Amino acid sequence: MTISILITGCSSGIGYHCAHALHRAGYQVVASCRRREDVERLKQEGLQCVQLDMDSETSIEQGLAETLAITEGRLDVLFNNAAYGQPGALEDLPTDALRQQFSTNLFGWHHLTRAVIPVMLRQGSGKIVQNSSVLGLVAMKYRGAYNASKFALEGYTDTLRLELDDTPVHVSLIEPGPIESQFRANAKAKFEQHIDMTASRHHRTYQQTLERLGKSSPSNRFTLGAEAVLKPLQAIIDSDTPKARYFVTQPTYLFGFLRRVLPSRWLDNLLKKSA
Repeated sequence: MTISILITGCSSGIGYHCAHALHRAGYQVVASCRRREDVERLKQEGLQCVQLDMDSETSIEQGLAETLAITEGRLDVLFNNAAYGQPGALEDLPTDALRQQFSTNLFGWHHLTRAVIPVMLRQGSGKIVQNSSVLGLVAMKYRGAYNASKFALEGYTDTLRLELDDTPVHVSLIEPGPIESQFRANAKAKFEQHIDMTASRHHRTYQQTLERLGKSSPSNRFTLGAEAVLKPLQAIIDSDTPKARYFVTQPTYLFGFLRRVLPSRWLDNLLKKSA
């Protein structure tokens, strides 16, 4: 029986790479994208793709229904991946911008996950994979909205894993550090949409932020390609008992360790330098 996989956020980056790689490997992959033009583009590239907007419960339900029609009612793996980062100091962040961050990065994932769990329970197996971040383990300045959404996702997923422990549904987190993607370009657009740079006491730092986000090449020497996330995703798919957490990139391993061993003040001093 061919394993069926739904992946969200496939227009570029991690989702795009994993969808194509797993499709080539022979899995029944259903990719999803928020915009119709991206859905059509991925279909032309040979993928089965549905429109699924994490900010719309109606779109989520329709996208899942179309997915189950393709897979004949079965779903073996859900890879929740669709997300973006909202830069800016918390004091400058409009509440609506924070609400939008959680809508895409957490609430939409919850709505989709809730709808998938009964499918997996009925079929007697399933795996839910959440793509988190090193910023779900430690916080960095000017990334408060994204930090908060990923910290919330970590707690959400740990709770879900405990609640599903007596079922055949497995829950795992993948926690990447810097990965090559459209993340910076999308973050720059959200910054310009929501942050009044000129009125902020952080305006000089914001100028550096815009320069970093505007670069075409990665600003972090530890940045890996999207294929780095495929490896743990494949390990989860292949395992009968997948682990709770999979770290990706050196910064995640480093900060995951330092978070456990350092006093908060020492860790804060390191994180301030890393921002």
